[in-house]
Amino acid sequence: MIGITIKHLRYFDALARHGHFGRAAGACAITQPALSLQIKELEALLNAPLVERTSRQIRITSFGEEFLSRARQILSDVDELEELARSAEGSIKGPLRLGVIPTVAPYLLPAIIREFTDRFPDLDLQPRESLTRSLVEDLQHSRLDVVIAALPISEPALHEFFLFDEEFVLVRSPQDAAKPVPSPEKLQEMKLLLLEEGHCFRDQALSFCKFRPTDRSYLMEGNSLSTLVQMVSAGLGLTLVPQMALPLETSHAAVSVSRFPKASPKRSIGMVWRKTNPLNNQLMELGELVRKIGQRHKRNL
Repeated sequence: MIGITIKHLRYFDALARHGHFGRAAGACAITQPALSLQIKELEALLNAPLVERTSRQIRITSFGEEFLSRARQILSDVDELEELARSAEGSIKGPLRLGVIPTVAPYLLPAIIREFTDRFPDLDLQPRESLTRSLVEDLQHSRLDVVIAALPISEPALHEFFLFDEEFVLVRSPQDAAKPVPSPEKLQEMKLLLLEEGHCFRDQALSFCKFRPTDRSYLMEGNSLSTLVQMVSAGLGLTLVPQMALPLETSHAAVSVSRFPKASPKRSIGMVWRKTNPLNNQLMELGELVRKIGQRHKRNL
């Protein structure tokens, strides 16, 4: 169809992702009327409706779903052509869209930004924090270049680069500091505070404590480690946190920290990118640097 542009495809992709003209327009940095006009123009070129419009939301039509699938493949190919051109230059430069999970971002991302800024002055780092599922989806659709998350991701189209292992520690009230560290089975009987569903760290904590999906003995769910630690400080229960979070989250909280004596729970942190990404060599170099940053962070704990 002569007349369809990459801009049309990107606007439609944004509308499908956000399900709302206003939010999609904001993500595209244009006005809502301008986005609406572009979608209408695309529909006219296709001579078929892409969305059903209601007063509060939009729904993608059946034709729109098929068109969206092909449009996203085209956008992915275009992004990889741009990355191919960048890879031919050899140096690390230009925009790099980095996704980081919430249980890593506050603790490791500042050091990554500082190190990247110093070493690669021509690199335009664009970090974003979100849950693993959302980051992986954006990575697969070329909306991100690389993601830092807990491994394994186990997606055939993605390359996983191991960075480091990290232990979990037990955070509880100061009055409990001298008590023996409870076993995973004993933790099932206690008021365990957890991150809300969607956080991979929650699933790892539940697995260590051998909770079944139907167990509901834990007391509270929060959307950040900071919230959980502050609730422990208030005497509400106890929680598990990754080791890298300790300096930031416990510095102003009345809590005690205990390590598990044996079979300590841990997670593997890694970088993930598409196997087809032409910037593979550059990402490997960045991965080696992030690995060193993580190891240095662990030594300073």
